[in-house]
Amino acid sequence: QVQLVESGGGLVQAGDSLRLSCATSGRTFGYYTMGWFRQAPGREREFVAAISRFGASKNYADSVKGRFTISRDNAKNTLYLQMNSLKPEDTAVYYCAASNVAIATPQKSDYAYWGQGTQVTVSS
Repeated sequence: QVQLVESGGGLVQAGDSLRLSCATSGRTFGYYTMGWFRQAPGREREFVAAISRFGASKNYADSVKGRFTISRDNAKNTLYLQMNSLKPEDTAVYYCAASNVAIATPQKSDYAYWGQGTQVTVSS
Protein backbone atom coordinates (compact mmCIF):
# COMPACT_ATOMS: atom_id res chain seq x y z
CA GLN A 1 0.00 0.00 0.00
CA VAL A 2 1.15 3.56 -0.64
CA GLN A 3 0.15 6.82 1.02
CA LEU A 4 0.01 10.00 -1.04
CA VAL A 5 0.23 13.63 0.12
CA GLU A 6 -0.20 16.50 -2.34
CA SER A 7 1.18 20.00 -1.89
CA GLY A 8 1.84 23.15 -3.89
CA GLY A 9 -1.67 24.37 -4.58
CA GLY A 10 -2.73 27.96 -4.14
CA LEU A 11 -4.38 31.04 -5.55
CA VAL A 12 -2.81 32.45 -8.72
CA GLN A 13 -3.77 34.68 -11.60
CA ALA A 14 -4.46 33.56 -15.15
CA GLY A 15 -1.19 33.02 -17.01
CA ASP A 16 0.76 32.16 -13.88
CA SER A 17 2.49 28.86 -13.10
CA LEU A 18 2.35 26.41 -10.21
CA ARG A 19 4.14 23.17 -9.46
CA LEU A 20 2.29 20.50 -7.55
CA SER A 21 4.11 17.76 -5.67
CA CYS A 22 2.91 14.41 -4.41
CA ALA A 23 5.04 12.80 -1.74
CA THR A 24 4.62 9.09 -1.24
CA SER A 25 5.45 6.66 1.53
CA GLY A 26 7.16 3.33 1.19
CA ARG A 27 9.94 1.98 -0.94
CA THR A 28 7.74 0.83 -3.81
CA PHE A 29 6.99 4.19 -5.49
CA GLY A 30 8.76 3.06 -8.65
CA TYR A 31 6.39 0.11 -8.93
CA TYR A 32 3.35 2.31 -9.61
CA THR A 33 2.06 4.19 -12.58
CA MET A 34 1.16 7.63 -11.23
CA GLY A 35 -1.52 10.06 -12.25
CA TRP A 36 -2.99 13.47 -11.58
CA PHE A 37 -6.73 14.06 -11.59
CA ARG A 38 -8.81 17.11 -10.77
CA GLN A 39 -12.31 17.86 -9.60
CA ALA A 40 -14.07 21.19 -9.96
CA PRO A 41 -17.21 22.02 -7.93
CA GLY A 42 -20.24 20.24 -9.30
CA ARG A 43 -18.21 18.20 -11.76
CA GLU A 44 -16.85 14.68 -11.84
CA ARG A 45 -13.22 13.96 -11.14
CA GLU A 46 -11.33 14.05 -14.43
CA PHE A 47 -8.02 12.83 -15.74
CA VAL A 48 -5.19 15.35 -16.11
CA ALA A 49 -1.97 13.43 -16.69
CA ALA A 50 -0.28 10.10 -16.06
CA ILE A 51 3.27 8.75 -16.12
CA SER A 52 4.48 5.18 -16.30
CA ARG A 53 6.70 3.56 -13.68
CA PHE A 54 10.03 4.82 -14.97
CA GLY A 55 8.73 7.86 -16.83
CA ALA A 56 9.11 6.45 -20.32
CA SER A 57 5.45 6.98 -21.15
CA LYS A 58 3.28 10.03 -20.41
CA ASN A 59 -0.34 10.76 -21.14
CA TYR A 60 -2.19 14.08 -20.98
CA ALA A 61 -5.75 15.27 -21.22
CA ASP A 62 -6.30 17.39 -24.33
CA SER A 63 -7.23 20.37 -22.16
CA VAL A 64 -3.74 20.54 -20.60
CA LYS A 65 -1.47 19.38 -23.43
CA GLY A 66 1.32 21.86 -24.05
CA ARG A 67 0.72 23.63 -20.70
CA PHE A 68 1.18 20.92 -18.04
CA THR A 69 4.11 18.55 -17.57
CA ILE A 70 4.06 15.46 -15.39
CA SER A 71 7.32 14.07 -14.01
CA ARG A 72 8.56 11.82 -11.25
CA ASP A 73 11.68 11.33 -9.18
CA ASN A 74 11.75 7.71 -8.06
CA ALA A 75 14.77 8.33 -5.83
CA LYS A 76 12.74 10.91 -3.88
CA ASN A 77 9.44 9.01 -4.07
CA THR A 78 7.82 12.14 -5.46
CA LEU A 79 5.49 12.96 -8.34
CA TYR A 80 5.24 16.44 -9.87
CA LEU A 81 2.88 18.42 -12.04
CA GLN A 82 4.26 21.61 -13.57
CA MET A 83 1.36 23.80 -14.62
CA ASN A 84 2.04 26.76 -16.89
CA SER A 85 -0.25 29.28 -18.55
CA LEU A 86 -2.97 28.56 -16.03
CA LYS A 87 -6.55 29.39 -16.91
CA PRO A 88 -9.60 29.99 -14.69
CA GLU A 89 -11.02 26.70 -15.95
CA ASP A 90 -8.07 24.90 -14.36
CA THR A 91 -9.54 25.76 -10.96
CA ALA A 92 -10.13 22.50 -9.09
CA VAL A 93 -8.92 20.24 -6.34
CA TYR A 94 -5.99 18.27 -7.74
CA TYR A 95 -5.41 14.69 -6.66
CA CYS A 96 -2.49 12.37 -7.22
CA ALA A 97 -3.13 8.67 -7.55
CA ALA A 98 -1.21 5.41 -7.88
CA SER A 99 -2.03 2.49 -10.16
CA ASN A 100 -0.81 -1.07 -10.52
CA VAL A 101 -1.45 -0.87 -14.26
CA ALA A 102 1.79 -0.79 -16.25
CA ILE A 103 0.79 1.85 -18.80
CA ALA A 104 0.07 5.56 -18.23
CA THR A 105 -3.64 4.94 -17.96
CA PRO A 106 -6.22 7.77 -17.89
CA GLN A 107 -8.92 5.59 -16.32
CA LYS A 108 -9.92 6.53 -12.77
CA SER A 109 -10.90 2.95 -12.06
CA ASP A 110 -7.31 1.81 -12.65
CA TYR A 111 -6.06 3.84 -9.68
CA ALA A 112 -6.31 2.16 -6.29
CA TYR A 113 -4.62 4.78 -4.09
CA TRP A 114 -5.50 8.46 -3.81
CA GLY A 115 -4.27 11.49 -1.94
CA GLN A 116 -6.46 14.02 -0.14
CA GLY A 117 -6.05 16.70 -2.79
CA THR A 118 -4.72 20.24 -3.02
CA GLN A 119 -6.76 23.25 -4.09
CA VAL A 120 -5.73 25.24 -7.16
CA THR A 121 -7.61 28.46 -7.82
CA VAL A 122 -6.93 30.57 -10.89
CA SER A 123 -8.43 34.05 -10.97
CA SER A 124 -9.13 35.91 -14.19
